[in-house]
Amino acid sequence: MSTEAESNDGAAVRFPPPLVALIALALGVAIHLWVLPLRIPLEGVSRYGLAALLLGMGVFLMVGAFGLFRRTGQDPKPWLSTPEIISTGVYRFTRNPMYVSMGLLQAGIGLALANGWVVILVPVAWVVIYLIAIRYEEAYLEEKFGSLYTDYKASVRRWL
Repeated sequence: MSTEAESNDGAAVRFPPPLVALIALALGVAIHLWVLPLRIPLEGVSRYGLAALLLGMGVFLMVGAFGLFRRTGQDPKPWLSTPEIISTGVYRFTRNPMYVSMGLLQAGIGLALANGWVVILVPVAWVVIYLIAIRYEEAYLEEKFGSLYTDYKASVRRWL
C-alpha cells in the first residue's frame, strides 16, 4: 500500500502525450480528405525512402527509450514517480526521445501518405505536448533531483 506522498510523486501530467500525436495524425488525415487536400509533391522512391528513414529513426528512438525504462525498472508514464534520471543511451542526445519519436513517426506516416497536413501538424503536436506534459515533467524533475537534473538539462537538448 502506498502513502499519499508516494502516490503524488509524479509530474502533473493529466493527458497521455501519445494521444496528442494520434489526434494530430487523425486531424491531418481528416483535413486532407474532407476539407483541403495538401499533397506532398514527392513521388516514388524519394517519398517512400524519406518516409522509411523517418519511421526508422522514430522506431529506433522509441525502442531505445523503452529499453532504458525497462532496464532501470521505471514506468514511462510521466504522471508516475521517477526514481532516477536516465541520461544514457538515446537520452544522451535528447531529453525527450519518446516525444521526438512520436513526431518522427507522425512525419513518416504523413510522407508515406503524401499528406502535408499530417507533417505540418508535427510541430503543433510538439507544442501541445510541451504545454500539457514537458513543462510539468521538467518542473517535477527539477524539484525532485535539483542540480542533478539541471546539470543534465544544461547538457542535453530538449528535442534534438
